Amino acid sequence: MNRNLRQIFTAVIVLFVVLGIAASLIMVVNANKLDNDSRNVRALYEQYDSPRGSILASDGTVIAKSDPSDDSFQYQRSYSSGDLYAAVTGYFSVTSNADRGIEASRNSLLTGDSDSMFWQRLKAMLTGTDNEGATIETSIDPKIQQAAYDALGDNDGAAVAIEPSTGRILAMVSTPSYDPNTLASHDTTAANAAYSALASDSSNPMLNRAISQLYPPGSTFKTVVMATALESGKYDLDTQIPAGASYTLPGTATSLTNASTGGNGTDGTISLEDALAYSSNTAFAQLGVALGDDAISDMAQKLGFDKTITVDGTDATGTPMTAVASSFPTDVTADKLALASIGQGDTLETPLQNAMIAAAIANDGKLMQPTLVDRVRYADLSVMPDTTPTVMSQPFSADTANKITTAMESVVTKENQNLEIDGVNVAAKTGTAQIGENNESIDGWVIGFAPAEDPVIAVAVVVHNVDLYGSFAAGPIMKAMMEEALSE
Repeated sequence: MNRNLRQIFTAVIVLFVVLGIAASLIMVVNANKLDNDSRNVRALYEQYDSPRGSILASDGTVIAKSDPSDDSFQYQRSYSSGDLYAAVTGYFSVTSNADRGIEASRNSLLTGDSDSMFWQRLKAMLTGTDNEGATIETSIDPKIQQAAYDALGDNDGAAVAIEPSTGRILAMVSTPSYDPNTLASHDTTAANAAYSALASDSSNPMLNRAISQLYPPGSTFKTVVMATALESGKYDLDTQIPAGASYTLPGTATSLTNASTGGNGTDGTISLEDALAYSSNTAFAQLGVALGDDAISDMAQKLGFDKTITVDGTDATGTPMTAVASSFPTDVTADKLALASIGQGDTLETPLQNAMIAAAIANDGKLMQPTLVDRVRYADLSVMPDTTPTVMSQPFSADTANKITTAMESVVTKENQNLEIDGVNVAAKTGTAQIGENNESIDGWVIGFAPAEDPVIAVAVVVHNVDLYGSFAAGPIMKAMMEEALSE
């Protein structure tokens, strides 16, 4: 081979190497980046070439599906009762792909692109049929979801219901809500306008308040302090603890008082059970100081505080749905610890976290991992293994759980009879967190479970920025959800 031929041969080899490297960069290294590039119209059309999987409620009700379309896209995403389920589904749009909710957390399964669906994709390719996405069967009970949504009404708030023994989320509602159908429009101008309107809305309807908003929990946090006290071995339900009509926060001139005279106790003391039943601020503020921030923080962490909680999905299936971390302060002065112990000050929780606390008490002190999906069903009707209930932790003993349950029943029978349900023992704890400048407004809370002796549902409800105590702002919503669950 002469010199010129060798040079040409070398040049061709170099070009092939360069071409191979470039192709590898495009198809492997930068594949995801290019697929997700908003300018990649080809990838967008490809996603609409096959039917995206449906999302179902626990009874088979279809809450999101793809229908054949007569425009340039093959399929149109639609949401039945969109506002009702928006916190669960999220949305799928030509302008922003899969966003929020299960649409995002199970995206690769809904599109059929998941690694677990390789053989299904191969079969579709060989037979020339559409590669259909998987169907996602959620744990949401439509009747409980509807009851929560209707009862919340026009309020700013959230409600979560959990099956205590499994961690299955039976309802997750956030209000005000939004209609995902407006964002799923194939008219990009209309879809962008709908998104802009929602994003600029001062009520923030696209925020999932159940998992992405933190609130001061008010007196509902007293259940955590009570669990800490009982687990220490130094307290029992009949233990007398300091209370009184007022308590001056250590090192300050600020005095705490109680909402009802029942919380004052007798001669400056009150039993631990009655302290919870009558929601004694003066008792729990002093109890919190006596226990110390380390002990209470340790209990809170066992219940899920200080870490994000995965509600659904993994990095392999999409963008996981997670709840922001709830928090309880540590290394604080005694006055701030006193406030934190009654759910004020720097104590903050999501509604999901508070529902998990109620569920742990209902489940003999065993905290279950919250889940939103029961199973995934492929287009050929084969099923991925059902979601297995998983224990997150055992924050406290069954004995402690039973004692807190007794006290939470007293909350209803002694002080909040409006929460009673005929023929059913209800365990609950109300909360009234003062918010805003000069504490001029309220976040009304309630957590609870029923039946108290054999719980099938645990609930947390918050109504933001109201002028009612938690028992009256959030209580009727919890009661409506429980009644629906118990009627089935």
